[in-house]
Amino acid sequence: MNDAALRPAGDVPRHIAVEPRILYFGTPVVLLSTENDDGSANLAPISSAWALGRTIVLGLGRDGQTARNLLSRPDLVINLPAPALWPAVERLAPLTGRSPVPATKPEGCRFEPDKFGAAGLREQPSHVVRPPRVAECPLQMEARAVALRPDATGAFVIVEATVRQVHADPRLVVPGTDHVDPAAWSPLIYNFRHYFGLGPELGHSHRTETPGRAPAAPVPSP
Repeated sequence: MNDAALRPAGDVPRHIAVEPRILYFGTPVVLLSTENDDGSANLAPISSAWALGRTIVLGLGRDGQTARNLLSRPDLVINLPAPALWPAVERLAPLTGRSPVPATKPEGCRFEPDKFGAAGLREQPSHVVRPPRVAECPLQMEARAVALRPDATGAFVIVEATVRQVHADPRLVVPGTDHVDPAAWSPLIYNFRHYFGLGPELGHSHRTETPGRAPAAPVPSP
C-alpha cells in the first residue's frame, strides 16, 4: 500500500519553500561536438537539451567554446551517452576549449585542446556535418544551429538546432522499423549534479508506437 492510500481523505501533501542553487531536476546528458577555428573538434557536456519535433533546443554557457564555434560554424553533433559513460562525461566537466580560460568558468577549470583524448573517447566521421560524432555514444544526431540568442539573464545562449541525420546502435532499434526501443535505450541522467540511469519501465503513453511490457496508465472510473 502506498503513502497516498494511508493519508486521510482530503489530506494535502506538505511542501516547503526552498532555494536550490541549481535546477537540474533530472535531464539527459548530451555531448556536443563542434568545429574549432583550426578545423579540430571541440567536445562539451551539457545537461540542458530538449526536443520539439526535429528541433533540439540547447542551453549553453555564454563564454564557452561551443557557443563561440556555433556563431561562425553552425554544424554540430548532439551525442547521447549511455549511463556507463558517466566517467568520461565527468572527465570533460572541468575542461574548456577556450584559451585563456574565461573568468566566468568555475574555479579549477583548465584549457584542453584535445577533449576527445582527455575523455578517452573516439572521433567518428559524420555524414552531413563537419564535426565528428562520438563513437561510444549509442545515439548521435547530426544537426545545424539555425538560431542563437541570449537567455533572459545574459549568462547563457539558447540554441535551436535542426536535426539532419540520426545514427543509432542497431541494438536499440526495433527490428524492421525506425523506432528506438525504449526498453533497450537508457539515457545518462544528470539529477541535481549526480549521474543516474533509468529504472524499470513504469508504463507507457497512449501515443507510443512501441508498447512495452508495462501497462499504460489506467483510465479513471467515472
